Amino acid sequence: MKKVKIYDTTLRDGSQSEGVSFSLNDKLRIAQKLDEFGVHYLEGGWPGSNPKDIEFFEKVKSLKLKRIRVTAFGSTRRKDLKASADPNLKALIDSRTDTVTIFGKTWDLHVREALKATLEENLDMISDSVRYLKTRVEEVIYDAEHFFDGYKGNREYAIGTLKAAAEAGADTICLCDTNGGSLPGEIRDIIIDVGKHIKTPLGIHTHNDGELGVANTLAAVLEGCSHVQGTINGYGERCGNVNLCSVIPNLQLKMGYSCIAPGRIKDLTYVSRYISELANMMPNMHQPFTGASAFAHKGGIHVSAVMRNPRTYEHIEPSAVGNRRRVLVSELSGRSNIIEKASEFNIDLSNNREVVTEVLDRIKSLEHEGYQFEGAESSFELIIKKALKDYKKFFTLKGFRVIVEKKEDGSSATEATIKIEVNGEMEHTAAEGDGPVNAMDNALRKALEKFY
Repeated sequence: MKKVKIYDTTLRDGSQSEGVSFSLNDKLRIAQKLDEFGVHYLEGGWPGSNPKDIEFFEKVKSLKLKRIRVTAFGSTRRKDLKASADPNLKALIDSRTDTVTIFGKTWDLHVREALKATLEENLDMISDSVRYLKTRVEEVIYDAEHFFDGYKGNREYAIGTLKAAAEAGADTICLCDTNGGSLPGEIRDIIIDVGKHIKTPLGIHTHNDGELGVANTLAAVLEGCSHVQGTINGYGERCGNVNLCSVIPNLQLKMGYSCIAPGRIKDLTYVSRYISELANMMPNMHQPFTGASAFAHKGGIHVSAVMRNPRTYEHIEPSAVGNRRRVLVSELSGRSNIIEKASEFNIDLSNNREVVTEVLDRIKSLEHEGYQFEGAESSFELIIKKALKDYKKFFTLKGFRVIVEKKEDGSSATEATIKIEVNGEMEHTAAEGDGPVNAMDNALRKALEKFY
């Protein structure tokens, strides 16, 4: 089986995503989780840029990671300094990682306007930096920033920058679509051309500004790139980096590449949601492979077919990536939706056509009024039990009142009063809470605990 090495940059590129901020403890926990998951490289950050990253490289050594190679990230030397005197390169070495990744300019536009350097000065910066690091660390990865735009602007010079890195000893050269605007056909054609001039192993680093990050990455792998950089859930600047939660299963389950530790791809959904939790980001329900809706079926015809053979509307078995099939109930539902959903509550309606019809009609009537049952599974269960005449009314609400008081010191207090009837007996009680919903919850529980 062909192998592709996965290079995760969630902790650096991913942290540049709007709304994402990892604490030091978050970063250490993610490192541990990605090591267990089995990716090959973890880009821990830029040790010369902030105190948190410096501390991360100190603390991560105590984790005793088993599989993953922690990588320090930085840039080529400044144009007016020798490599040996550059503080950025010194910080990379001081991080004491076995692998270091540096990026350099490949687009002549950036060399002239961003670096304010000559094209020859930039070549010297690349070769000098790689050569200096290679004598001091085990592995050097060179990221060719803006490579595809640079190639389209000045092919000869862009390839020349790669040659400078290769001749200086880079172990891997990663071609970056930094602006995220390239197309899969362009990626393939350019990599084929690069392969004629560069024999160093190639990698791919894409962004998703054209919604083509995954397509571009897979195209690059098909043309020989054996190193893939990306982030979990596609976190990253602007529209994000390529989403490893899509790249990994496509490579491993569909294209015949080995890229994750054996048997661990079933943890993909868990890893995706674990990292979204630490990032304080709401999981994307519609994210392929790992989203809650990735294998959710709503239309009656779809559900009927899936119940007969899941392959009719599922491109892989959900459990292969640790996800699960979900059947939704709505006004678009058919009999199959009701029967399958009822089975989740251990209720067999397969031979009860009358009840299924009654439940289906009730759902459609309520949704027409504005109700929604996709996220109200307990309400759906109650409708079934009422249709089966298996419903007990536990209490009758007679009334309630909620008071929210704003105090002089700026604090607030909330009190709820509720009156219920259980088996002909009235109960009238009150409770405080952190806000009106919590106060009502406490009051209702207080009233019901006398009876149940």
